Amino acid sequence: MLTRLQLFFKAHLNENTGNSTTLEHKLQLATAALMVEMSSADDTINDEEEEKIRQLLHHRFQLSNEETESLIALAHDKKHEATDYYEFTSLLNKHYTQAQKVKLVEDLWQIAFSDKNLDKFEEHLLRRLAELLHVPHQDFIRTKHKALKK
Repeated sequence: MLTRLQLFFKAHLNENTGNSTTLEHKLQLATAALMVEMSSADDTINDEEEEKIRQLLHHRFQLSNEETESLIALAHDKKHEATDYYEFTSLLNKHYTQAQKVKLVEDLWQIAFSDKNLDKFEEHLLRRLAELLHVPHQDFIRTKHKALKK
């Protein structure tokens, strides 16, 4: 895992840019890890969910296809290492605006709905993540309806 992380940062970071780029990549990894976790909440990861994650990460962070695939692979590794979601949500709470957190919840809803089946475990996880991200219930419901329309 550490080697893959180091290779990703060396391949996609200009090491002279300082801490802001490192923070940016940590935020990307935390976001991707939550997305990957969402896709596996119902114990099945299907092609629709994987493709939706690729689209969302590519659009959200303006990554190349190679960078997106590397980030997803890292997120899968990081997800298996994590003991809880606090590692990810605390970083996002510290550095994301409220609007960015609400948008992330909407993206997570899109992943949950991408296979046309909302599993009870997906909804439970989404509710829990929204709470950990301090997203108000009204935004939680609004983003659910917005994602359903897409």
